[in-house]
Amino acid sequence: MEEKNIIHTIGRRKCAIARIYLKEGHGDIKINNRSYKEYLKHYSLFVKILQSIILTNNQNKFDILITVFGGGINSQAEAISLAISRALCKINLENRSILKPKGLLTRDSRIIERKKYGRKKARKKFQFSKR
Repeated sequence: MEEKNIIHTIGRRKCAIARIYLKEGHGDIKINNRSYKEYLKHYSLFVKILQSIILTNNQNKFDILITVFGGGINSQAEAISLAISRALCKINLENRSILKPKGLLTRDSRIIERKKYGRKKARKKFQFSKR
């Protein structure tokens, strides 16, 4: 799969990791060897993935092969979005000025807080009784 015209980038969100391989083509997007519409199933997640492509006017110009694992479906969609945005910036640096103000190039570093001992969850405490 190593060719000069293939761009490889990685996106992360929570525990989800997405690798994408972007090359010139006809707009075919596959996630784990399935169509992105079949894999994601929700319109709001389609919009999340395609937002950077639409903003930079690159519809039907690139074929994208995506492998994603870990996390939930929403985290995976956000990881894919970040990876696509990074790839579009590698293609043309002018895309950076379009994507950066929308926050599409920023990695969301928020992860689940660990559970503390002596508590039910990370912050939830047992019920306190005065008497």
